[in-house]
Amino acid sequence: MSEVVTGEAVVVEVRVAQLPSRALAFLIDWAVQWAVIILAVVLVSQASLVTDESLATGLLILFVVLVTVGYPVAFETISRGRSLGKLALGLRVVSDDGGPVRFRQALFRGLAGFLEFWTFLGAPALITSLLNQRGKRLGDVFAGTTVIGERSPRQAPPPEMPPALASWAATLELSGLSDDLANTARQYLSRWHELSPQTRDEMGLRVAGQISARVAPPPPPGVPPHAYLAAVLAERRRREEMRLARARSTPPPYGPQGYGVQGYSPQGYGMQGQSVQGQGVPAAPPREAGPPRGDGPTTSGGFVPPI
Repeated sequence: MSEVVTGEAVVVEVRVAQLPSRALAFLIDWAVQWAVIILAVVLVSQASLVTDESLATGLLILFVVLVTVGYPVAFETISRGRSLGKLALGLRVVSDDGGPVRFRQALFRGLAGFLEFWTFLGAPALITSLLNQRGKRLGDVFAGTTVIGERSPRQAPPPEMPPALASWAATLELSGLSDDLANTARQYLSRWHELSPQTRDEMGLRVAGQISARVAPPPPPGVPPHAYLAAVLAERRRREEMRLARARSTPPPYGPQGYGVQGYSPQGYGMQGQSVQGQGVPAAPPREAGPPRGDGPTTSGGFVPPI
């Protein structure tokens, strides 16, 4: 993963494409280009039988330039950074700020790619990609672009609550559990089946010990670490879902049914039915009949004592 800073100074985390996937995408594009070049050679050789030889040579050179340079430039401009090979591998060319690639950048990449791949057989691209932190080749360095992977890795399903620990998990105090520690436990559970028994037990005891120091009450006796962690994470997720559900069902504090809107008038309290002299403010409409009011004098705040 790598971070890019957009034009609005927002840090976005992206997954930079690895060298093997980029090489395989290039081989797909290279095979397509060679197929088009071979077809062009066949057509030009047939046309040279009825046309001038110099004209046929010029057409062949034009076809080769269009295929070697125009193919990546046209595809990356029209499809927003994806050639046929990148589309097959789930890759995309973007600007260093995370925006879509522009024609100028695609042209720089295409011209540099002609030198890197067709003239020097990919040696400069390989060396530069190995030395650059983001795996950039010379065309990416000159154009200010980066190749990223759009296909995110498949995420493991969230842990389920062990039925025997459901009642105990409902009493947990989870305010001391941080997001980083919860993510550590989630990653351990997602790889639990891939670990060797010894590594599984050692990591489970260590992560469970860190969480039990921040979560109360302690687990029941005899609970294995992975079941304890699954119960804690499942209860944490359940409470977050309940909190979100309550937030969505709560009416807004301001509005036609909230407070602070109805019953307010420019005249203020204790001045209903009267207009403000000299300000041109109309009198407020009479209010509906409410609770009985007292007969005592109005106080300075505009309220009348009840009966």
